[in-house]
Amino acid sequence: MSQFEHDKIVPYAGSDAGKKDQVASMFNSIAKRYDFLNRFLSLGIDQGWRKKAIAKFGDKKLDHLLDIATGTADMALMANKRIDPVQITGMDISEGMMQYGRIKIGQKELSHKIQLVLGDSTDIPFEDAQFDGAMVAFGVRNFADLEKGLKEIYRVLKPDSKLVILEFSQPTHLLFKPIYSFYMNWVTPTVGKIFSGNKEAYAYLNKSVIAFPEGTAFLTIFEKAGFKQVAQEKLSLGICSIYCGSK
Repeated sequence: MSQFEHDKIVPYAGSDAGKKDQVASMFNSIAKRYDFLNRFLSLGIDQGWRKKAIAKFGDKKLDHLLDIATGTADMALMANKRIDPVQITGMDISEGMMQYGRIKIGQKELSHKIQLVLGDSTDIPFEDAQFDGAMVAFGVRNFADLEKGLKEIYRVLKPDSKLVILEFSQPTHLLFKPIYSFYMNWVTPTVGKIFSGNKEAYAYLNKSVIAFPEGTAFLTIFEKAGFKQVAQEKLSLGICSIYCGSK
């Protein structure tokens, strides 16, 4: 049951399908161009954001890291390189995205260490207290039920584990805000249509960012799901945020 306005934002307004199915279909359709468009539209800045998010795990050696909304496994591969967990499991609702992720993992000969599985954040297919770290990069906006998704992540984490979330947010800087708004409203959907053939997917990106309960509102939901020591760090004039919480 949707509890927040963001839960109701979907890629295809005319479709009768639920948010989960629409988002899966959307990502399946843009999977081939997803990595290229990420680098292109963010001017490569997203790589720095990802590195800062992964650094939040600190020096603790992780036995089993869960990467939710793993997509093409960018975060999983970067986490392997930077913090070297013993094992990484990536989960996503889009099989099309994970197909490209598995190719990248295979090319780096890491199939023994990084596994990708089909799964939904509102019903994570793992037992209680199975992971000692979890991360979500640009994925919580796509949860069909935000609070339930966070509670599910809490359930599968071991005590003293950390969840790190990287997500878009909206800048508050008076001069930068209109530039950002123009870019997200017009440039992103247009470029997305040219290269992926799916304008709706990149228009959805902006709508979901606007509707997402960011900042203090998200930290309150984070705590309600059970997490402690919740915190937000804004990046790049506020267009992206890292949220951390501990079980």
